[in-house]
Amino acid sequence: MNNRPKVLRLFATLPILALLIGTGCVTVEPRQGVDTANSTDAVQPPAAELRGPTCRKAPITPLPDQETTPTRIEGIEEATDEPVPAENVSEASPEAGSTLTNQELLDSAMEFYQASSDFWEQGDLDNAIGALDKAYSLILQVNAEAQPELLQQKEDLRITISRRIVEVYTSRFTVANGNHKAIPLVTNDEVKKALNLFKGRERKFFLESYRRSGVYRPMIVEALREAGLPEELSWLPLIESGYKVRALSRARALGLWQFIASTGYKYGLKRDQWIDERMDPEKATQAAIGYLKELHQIFGEWTTVLAAYNCGERRVLNRIKSQKIQYLDNFWDLYRRLPRETAFYVPKFLAVLHIINDPKAHGFDLPEVYCPRPVDEVTVSKQIHLKTVASQIGVSYDLIRDMNPELRQYLTPNNTYVLKVPSGKGETLLAKLSDIPAWRPPTPSYVVHRVQRGQTLSGIARRYHTSVRAIMNMNGLRSKNYVKVGWRLKIPTRGGSSGQVATSYSAQRGITEYRVRKGDSLWKIARRFSTTTGAIQSVNGLRSTRLQVGQVLRVPAGSSSTPSTGVRTYRVRRGDSPYLIARRHRMDLSDFLKVNRLTPNSTIYPGQIVKVTAN
Repeated sequence: MNNRPKVLRLFATLPILALLIGTGCVTVEPRQGVDTANSTDAVQPPAAELRGPTCRKAPITPLPDQETTPTRIEGIEEATDEPVPAENVSEASPEAGSTLTNQELLDSAMEFYQASSDFWEQGDLDNAIGALDKAYSLILQVNAEAQPELLQQKEDLRITISRRIVEVYTSRFTVANGNHKAIPLVTNDEVKKALNLFKGRERKFFLESYRRSGVYRPMIVEALREAGLPEELSWLPLIESGYKVRALSRARALGLWQFIASTGYKYGLKRDQWIDERMDPEKATQAAIGYLKELHQIFGEWTTVLAAYNCGERRVLNRIKSQKIQYLDNFWDLYRRLPRETAFYVPKFLAVLHIINDPKAHGFDLPEVYCPRPVDEVTVSKQIHLKTVASQIGVSYDLIRDMNPELRQYLTPNNTYVLKVPSGKGETLLAKLSDIPAWRPPTPSYVVHRVQRGQTLSGIARRYHTSVRAIMNMNGLRSKNYVKVGWRLKIPTRGGSSGQVATSYSAQRGITEYRVRKGDSLWKIARRFSTTTGAIQSVNGLRSTRLQVGQVLRVPAGSSSTPSTGVRTYRVRRGDSPYLIARRHRMDLSDFLKVNRLTPNSTIYPGQIVKVTAN
């Protein structure tokens, strides 16, 4: 029995896996991407290291970003850069009686999940649980049968919410008080095809990606060593993203390791209107390690793990389940049954390892890699634009952007944030921080209104406190007596656009040193100092909430979590929800709830007056 191939033994355990999956002990999720391959008789290669001790400075990404995920094979999606936030336009209320689509329900659930994290960090346990309850009720409304491609996101969120509920409770009481086989390197017809691809039309992509690997791979190798995983996995981002931190696929997979949003949440990557941690190389690497470890626990060998990382463990398990035991002798039999994109993923990764380990044998003269950029970290407690930071410390804007890729709008969030600047510039920024004006969002020049039955231009003008002539001029209308149901009209708003407004701001709040005592937890310390667990973890570089007695923590002073901009009133319309109103006015859902003294389970109704940010 024990001499049977590993994949055969896996097949015998499928009923147990199915039970674990059903109970949430083992998670299964499809992931967008390319393909798998495995081999039994393999030579164990030495861990691939950087070629030579020297490196070159990496080029700075110019504006605008146009990073894409590399071309893989015929039919494989190219990725485009994470889009810069669109023109500053706010959307008026949807038509009466409108309902959320399946994707909007999932997006809304993710917003409530993020709101629960915000409440939890601020010590508001009741609302944290309430937001999770609301998120769960929303995903139950998703009809995945109508859109099977959303099934994975629904399952990811279901598992993520369950984990977070346990985490919220246990973190209050977390007080101070893997050996894996190497990846088999084989050569077969499929690997030879991948080698020919890199030698031919993807040669330029390979060499450019290899250069960029020098910026991130040393950090990735160190993290893999600490986790006990094969160092060869550090080359996985080469075929995932070409080592581009802003690479975005059509399947909405983002970053160095190409996480979709739901999988990112599942492995601890935060996403809101200000940041997307899928683009943070270090945080995304830790998430990828967590995912790879979990996959290895399911499949037990690395070639199948790589396939599952690319297309999702559910799909791989289903393919295994559909096989006859007598047929499934090794991974390469399974390989024939996988989707073509996924089926080429593992051969392509093995081809990369072949080239890295013996470049001359495959006709490559590998170039010098780019150097990692040394950085200083500065804790910022107000919202500032990276352009302002760059001008104040005398470096290029593009360089600051490249050092902080997780900032979606090139602004620090409206709470405590650890900003990265070039080494040697940290003290300069600290000295000037109190004089840097806080950023204020520009005032929208117009809102968009969808014409509904019975409406006229004069009625619309009265509703938005503007004139018929102004609406006609902005939309190029010839007649004030003719509008059509469904038209989307631009309605001019009062005031002009303002960029940064110089405001008085007190000097940066200080950092307090605190020695952990018996019975302390990260949650208790954050509450004691009116800050958040996330802020403490960021300042101290903590990867978990576990503490030790005597440990010295740097605790940033608390800052208000309410929106830093002014507020105005908004009348709730039919079809509105807290999520839609918050999104429309560019607010975090948790901020909207707090400003209006609502809970995640509160009900709003048409005609109700609520507060929103005046942006």
